[in-house]
Amino acid sequence: MKTLKKIGSQVIVLTGATSGVGLITARRAAALGAKLVLAARGEDALHKLAEELRERGTEVITVPADVGRHEDVARVAQAALERFGGFDTWINNAGVTIFGRYEDVPLEDQRRLFDTNYWGVVHGSLAAAVHLRQSGGAIINMGSEACDGPLPLQGAYAASQHAIKGFTDSLRLELEQEQAPISVTLIKPAGLDTPMVTHAKNFLHVMPKLPPPLYDPSLAADAILFAAENPRRDLFVGASAKAFSAAAYHAPHAFDRLMRRFMGRAQQTRTPAGPREDNALHTAGNSMMERGEPAGRRRALRSCPYTTSSRHPMLTTALVVGASAAMAAMLQMRNRRDEG
Repeated sequence: MKTLKKIGSQVIVLTGATSGVGLITARRAAALGAKLVLAARGEDALHKLAEELRERGTEVITVPADVGRHEDVARVAQAALERFGGFDTWINNAGVTIFGRYEDVPLEDQRRLFDTNYWGVVHGSLAAAVHLRQSGGAIINMGSEACDGPLPLQGAYAASQHAIKGFTDSLRLELEQEQAPISVTLIKPAGLDTPMVTHAKNFLHVMPKLPPPLYDPSLAADAILFAAENPRRDLFVGASAKAFSAAAYHAPHAFDRLMRRFMGRAQQTRTPAGPREDNALHTAGNSMMERGEPAGRRRALRSCPYTTSSRHPMLTTALVVGASAAMAAMLQMRNRRDEG
């Protein structure tokens, strides 16, 4: 049985710390008393965030790093060892996307996406495992609902998510074979209202968007911090992510037809595309933004009963059993009325 510390007693390493889910996670972990090792490509944004958190009494260090570079990730791990003597949780959160048909997206850009999304997870997980084999702790990888199904117009992103899932699940098995005291969790959120779309490289003729429903990124941050304290194999964020995964697995042909018919239009606005060079694929983008939509235009869901219940398997089972019993009772009553 893997035992994880409470957040307030942990040293947490977090990549992609200056934007979206990473930024919210850093702030919430700091508020709970964690010591932090924050990594991102943007050095100025890292310093700004560190100053903000130190003013609140948080012990924090920053390491400018490109997670696609093995040597950069090694520096992050070394910095954590030198400052805090180690760490308890390593969160691989950095990620980018590209909008466009495969034939329109240069291979160079697709490789760069994999450097960040897939190799960033590999580099971070392996660096974390070296230390955590001895001390115990958690590796938490940020995936997506696209881990389990196709996503037209974000094909390279979906491919990287499938790769993340394959790596994470295989690493977990190997560590379990070793009986290493490491919890390995894959977080699979639905679409989140983060700056990810504005940071994306876009090869469409219009501005892209994520298909609805969108969820508030704080739900993903809460799932990450929950997994840092509670060993879980994987966690879906948003009921639509679970539905996406289930449909892709159980009804692949029907799912493909649905995606073919609706998903292209659902990812495109009517606004003409902006400058293609305005993206964060190869260089750090505008950071220190938690959400993508302005406050007055946000329509992201701020709560999800499924996400909350999924953290408590016994409660989820009880709800399912209760709902099944209620359905059976209703059918029995209906049958008796019909017989009468």
